[in-house]
Amino acid sequence: MKLSSKNNELGTAALYCRLSRDDNMDTESNSISNQKKILQKAAKEKGYTDTLFFVDDGITGTTMKRPGFQKMIQAIENGYISAVFVKDLSRLGRNYIEVGRLTEEFFPAHDVRLVAISDGVDSDEGENEFTPFKNIMKNTRHLGGVNC
Repeated sequence: MKLSSKNNELGTAALYCRLSRDDNMDTESNSISNQKKILQKAAKEKGYTDTLFFVDDGITGTTMKRPGFQKMIQAIENGYISAVFVKDLSRLGRNYIEVGRLTEEFFPAHDVRLVAISDGVDSDEGENEFTPFKNIMKNTRHLGGVNC
């Protein structure tokens, strides 16, 4: 059963931020702060007022066993999340097979909208046949040992 606010028929949006390297700060990185601002603005523009941040700062996207990511997945499985917002598909992860499984199987099976802002992906706006290719291109260009 999905939980929803009386004020928000759209349900709760998960705003997921990830960065594999911090920028030498004792607090969260500037990039994470920027991602939060971008995601909050996009969620508001799409009508979501009930949002939750899930953050993995300083953790590589090559593993899917990231604490913030796992908490988000658990919240989706428990029916608390109706949409996931990310800056781009590579924030979900660097393993294009796993990201493809999320976008093609997991999110649709849980009736979760996916919005990847920089990639122009919004699953509520219909099928985008280029999404799998964007996922592959974003994730294979970083195979030279550079993780973002």
